Amino acid sequence: MLEIPFYPIMATHSRRTPAAERDCEILRDVIHTFISSGEPVSSRTVAKLEHHGLSSASIRNVMADLEDRGLLAQPHKSAGRVPTASGYHFYIDSLMPGAEISALNRRLIEGELQGVLSDVEKLMEVVTHLLTHLSNQIGIVVTPPVGETVLKAIDFIKHSDRRALCVMVSVGGLVDNRVIETLHEMSREELVRISNYLTEKCGGLTLRQIRDKLLGLMAEERAELDEMLADAVDLAQQALGADDGPGLLIEGTEVVLGQPELSDIPRVRRLVETFTDKADLVRMLNQLIAGQGVRVIIGEESDLTSDLDFSLVATTYGSREHVLGSLGIFGPSRMDYQKVVPLVSFLGRTLGQTLLVSEDYVRED
Repeated sequence: MLEIPFYPIMATHSRRTPAAERDCEILRDVIHTFISSGEPVSSRTVAKLEHHGLSSASIRNVMADLEDRGLLAQPHKSAGRVPTASGYHFYIDSLMPGAEISALNRRLIEGELQGVLSDVEKLMEVVTHLLTHLSNQIGIVVTPPVGETVLKAIDFIKHSDRRALCVMVSVGGLVDNRVIETLHEMSREELVRISNYLTEKCGGLTLRQIRDKLLGLMAEERAELDEMLADAVDLAQQALGADDGPGLLIEGTEVVLGQPELSDIPRVRRLVETFTDKADLVRMLNQLIAGQGVRVIIGEESDLTSDLDFSLVATTYGSREHVLGSLGIFGPSRMDYQKVVPLVSFLGRTLGQTLLVSEDYVRED
């Protein structure tokens, strides 16, 4: 998690005084109420919850103390108070009850993913949809680079005079078909020879490694094979695609447009602009959430979240040795962290385990 200010009075459950416990309870109530209503929370509103045994005036004094500690803020002199980024972080790290995904959502996720395990592209789309559907926020998934897919076999089938159908099978059993152009007309026998050659030489390598390997083989093999190798390199480059960087899937922008934070046109425009340059967005995401575990970035803590007063709850997926991508939830800072944090954590672990078990993205360095 991001580092947050250390508050000695409220630091740990075991060392809290009764007064500190009271402060924590009031902070928790303010956060829950603000998440639910979107309106600054007054001491009278907290007093109506009737489990503190304190008057409105006493609660107001506690809220003033919490403001002095940087956990709450007062937008206007006569308004109630709202949580600050530090207040949210303290709540997430110390006050949030059992951050576990519900059994119902766990079953829903496992059921949705079960039907798309053999299709990585569809798997990524389903994960993005689940992030949005289960949080009512914007779901974001940074997909693995195409070049990390591990090849099992490749087959070129004559399609027409100067066209061939390429059938590529990954180690995990995923199949990709595409029609490509050949440099010159090629016989069925020539295509079979190239298919066998590429499968023998390149099976078990990532697509990026294959492209590098073929260029090296051009200089190493015997001269009489150069023409065949030239054709193999050309076909492989078309079949395996460019060395694409990570992709980006986004869903749910329309979901947050109905929230109070997006009630003015300038803010809506800023939200749209945030997703205009996807390459820049991927770069920012990678910088913000490098490393293991769920990261929570709130408001002014990053350029991505500051202009909108949004939060990003995100994690990487894959393994400690081989990070494949990242996923997260993006939305107004008053999101339901008790629900969002375990959701992001569970989907990150599940997606990473699914891809690594399938071996479609196991890289041999």
